[in-house]
Amino acid sequence: MNRTETEARPQDDKARIMLAGAVLGALIGVVSSYLYTRAAEENGSPEGGARGSASTGQLLAVLLALLGLVRQIAELGKPKEEDKARKD
Repeated sequence: MNRTETEARPQDDKARIMLAGAVLGALIGVVSSYLYTRAAEENGSPEGGARGSASTGQLLAVLLALLGLVRQIAELGKPKEEDKARKD
């Protein structure tokens, strides 16, 4: 394997991870939207709950949960303490 192939590999991995994250995020968004509109329809909203049916408190709770999830995902990329100790 020559030098350019080994240098290109981390970029390929990064692109694959970014693509997988984008696809996963889109799927989660579609499923969440479907579940939200289905729940609104079951509760009798003719518009599917598209306007003003979520309170500010509920939206804040969802935002905080998403921030916690993003933080946990970011922590997955960090080495464990055991791995740090082995390198030293």
